[in-house]
Amino acid sequence: MWPEGQNGDGVMDTVIVQLPDERRRLDGEPAPRPRLLKLGPGQCARFGRGAPGSPVPVRLRDPGVSRCAGQITAAEDYWRLSNYSRTATYVVENLEGAGEHIKVAPGRLGAPVPFEFSRVLLPARGADASFKVFAPQHAYQGDSPEAGPAGGERTTTPFALDPTAKYFLVLLALCEPRLRNASTGAVPGVGDLLERLRPLDACRDLTRSAVNYHIDYLASVKLRLLDEAADGGRDGLSGGKREELIAFALRFDLVREEHLALLPPRARQGGRTED
Repeated sequence: MWPEGQNGDGVMDTVIVQLPDERRRLDGEPAPRPRLLKLGPGQCARFGRGAPGSPVPVRLRDPGVSRCAGQITAAEDYWRLSNYSRTATYVVENLEGAGEHIKVAPGRLGAPVPFEFSRVLLPARGADASFKVFAPQHAYQGDSPEAGPAGGERTTTPFALDPTAKYFLVLLALCEPRLRNASTGAVPGVGDLLERLRPLDACRDLTRSAVNYHIDYLASVKLRLLDEAADGGRDGLSGGKREELIAFALRFDLVREEHLALLPPRARQGGRTED
């Protein structure tokens, strides 16, 4: 579902754009495999309707969108948005936040976007003119190695995980049985993960498809698991992928016992709860 760590130019991906669907889906029609555009630092992609002989990488078909509406530019671990419209304000939503967003005014160039999961929204005549942008290389306090000799190439973070993100909670819930009892071979299913996480305010609206999405994102973007045997079906429910995530995360201490405090108390028989 997701690309590997480098794009076609051999540059480490820092931004991934999920392109809009090429056509409208019928009611009940399953979602196609996402089309992805990978960008490394300094690389750009324009978005809009495009024009004959002048296509744009991120095409939005709505007639209310300019032919060349703007541009996104990848930076080291974030991205910038340029708004080429003279009249329209664009909105960038934080898909991990409760309504958090930024506005990019008409004519604004290079506005930095700090979110790891984003949706860019443009004014449109139809129901929606939007696309998603992911910045999976975000760095966090504690990621950087201790200072060493000056000069040389910058050391990149192998696994940049945000403990406040929903994907991290999914990973933590996956690993919880083995964090509590290393001898268990239990691999939680998607239903188990939903039951475990929904008591959290941030996860009350979590769905099966969202859990599968986070599992795919973890396996292919954040942790870059390359084992083809772990690449399950679209429902992500292949135990192989979840088992591979658990083994990898615990091997490198990406989730630890102290992280269990992020999960809700566990229910016990008799209606009591325990930490």
